[in-house]
Amino acid sequence: MIKLIVGKKGSGKTKALLELVNKALDQSKGHVVFIEKSAKLLYDISHKARLLDADSYDIHGFDSFYGFISGMCAGDYDITDIFIDGTLKIGGNDLEAFAQFNKKVAALAEKHEINIVFSVSADAADLKDIDASEIMNP
Repeated sequence: MIKLIVGKKGSGKTKALLELVNKALDQSKGHVVFIEKSAKLLYDISHKARLLDADSYDIHGFDSFYGFISGMCAGDYDITDIFIDGTLKIGGNDLEAFAQFNKKVAALAEKHEINIVFSVSADAADLKDIDASEIMNP
């Protein structure tokens, strides 16, 4: 299942994402992963979640980002939830490329029964071509 938290910079997307992470940590019987552009939220995320700094893995573009997520899923069958903060900062600001990336990630999430939540700095109207089970505004 794919969810999007959308809004302009400073609209509270990260705070909403952190609330969802904490809720998932309480409910998950597996592993919860949080991916961000840098390790700025190191002290805001519970030690129970796996915090990954995308910059440390040299991710450039959405194809690289998809490979990173696929590799995580291949290496850990117990992942139940993946949360991604600053999706467009990590993969690039190309909304068309994000739409293609989203389709591939949605198929991966369905196959492995993983919940994936992206925070996206954009208006919901700009994401009309994006398939998601839920689009939330903080």
